[in-house]
Parts: sequence; C-alpha cells; structure tokens
Amino acid sequence: MLPLNDTLKIEDARDRVLVRLDRPHVRNAIDAAMVADLHEVCAELERRPRILVITGAGGIFAAGADIRELRERRREDALAGINSGLFERIARLPMPSIAAIDGPALGGGAELAYACDFRIATPRARFGNPEAGLGIMAAAGACWRLRELVGEPLAKEVLLAGRVLSAEEALAVRLVNELVPEDELPAAADRLVSRIARNAPLALRLTKLALAAPPGAHPSFDNVAQAVLFETEDKHERMTAFLERRH
Repeated sequence: MLPLNDTLKIEDARDRVLVRLDRPHVRNAIDAAMVADLHEVCAELERRPRILVITGAGGIFAAGADIRELRERRREDALAGINSGLFERIARLPMPSIAAIDGPALGGGAELAYACDFRIATPRARFGNPEAGLGIMAAAGACWRLRELVGEPLAKEVLLAGRVLSAEEALAVRLVNELVPEDELPAAADRLVSRIARNAPLALRLTKLALAAPPGAHPSFDNVAQAVLFETEDKHERMTAFLERRH
C-alpha cells in the first residue's frame, strides 16, 4: 500500500498499519497532497480493516494545516470540508486508531489527533487550536470533538482564548491516554495495538459503532450487534477456550 505522493511513510503489517506524517521541512503541515494520501490509507483500511497508528517525523506530530494553501482557500473549499471530511473518515474507520504524538499537535494536527480513538504522547507534546488568531475557526472537528473529550470549559479556553495544553495537562484531563519518554513512543504504540488486537475483530468493530451511535439507537443497536456476535465461530471458540482454561 503506497501513497500517491511523498507525504507519508507507511509500514504495513498483518494487524496494523503505521503511518508517519513526513513533511518535517514544514513541521508536517497538512496540505492537499497529504490529505489525498491519507484518503488512500483510509480506503485501504476500509477494504482490509486493521488498527491504524499515526505519528509524525522529526519530533513533530503536525503543526497544523499548510498556511500557504489555507490562505488561498475560499468559500467553496470550506463547504467541501477538505480536512473535516478526512478526519471524519479516520474517526469512522472500522478498527481503532491511535495517534502517537511527539512534539506539537496544533490546529489541523490537533484535530487529526482528536479524531483518533486513542492518543499516546511524549512530554514534548503540545495541543492547541490557534485558528481564531488567523481569522478562521477550528472547523475540522475541534469545536465538537474537543468539547466531548475534555469538556466545554476547557475546550473554550483552547478554542476561544488560545490556551495550549502541555502533555501533562492533556494527560490530567485524559485527552492523552498515556505519557511516555520520546524513545519509548513506538514501543508504547505497539503495546497498545497488541492489547487491542487480542480482542475479536468483529467485536471491536461493532463496539466502535455502538460507541459512535446516537443515544436514541441504544439499546436496540446493542441488542442487534450482540445477536450478530452470538452467532460467530470466534465467540464460541473464545468462550470455549476460556472455560477450558487455555489461550
């Protein structure tokens, strides 16, 4: 699985895909080429679901959208949802996604991290949305995902008052699931992938769908999803192994 452009480095494995944002000369700014490449990754993971890990090259996760491109965008570009459409697609991938963050995750980079299911960071990580200072808003998910993740008062500080969260602050409010030293970030992401991958793939997929379902869908959605899982061979084999005390 190779991207069409040169914005990503990809490691493709049986149960996981590691994607490294690779534009360190512009602090891994998210441009149209990177958006296109990430859509290619999403298409592959929709065809063959696996766990996704996204990280950045050069001690930076992503310092935002590419300002040179952003300055030239107009109304039609905003209505097309260039970044918001990509991040929504990442959020809706069949299997879980992990953002492994070293260094700044700002603007669109922060919104990319918010769209993932898990976030692991180093002490150098920082999270912020400075879009209002550039005359725009954080329109690719921060205005609602960040509120859901950390609560409205803190989200308003970030979005309206320009507060940048340190790694420790992000951990304290559970925006970050785990904080690890820089040299341990790849291993920590691998450990989390391995923990997730021990579970039944279809159970993971349906649980992720249940978590994303609107309140009115419960418990009906859960009952139907459980009915599907009750009929799988994987469920029978895993429960039999549990009862027989074998792995």
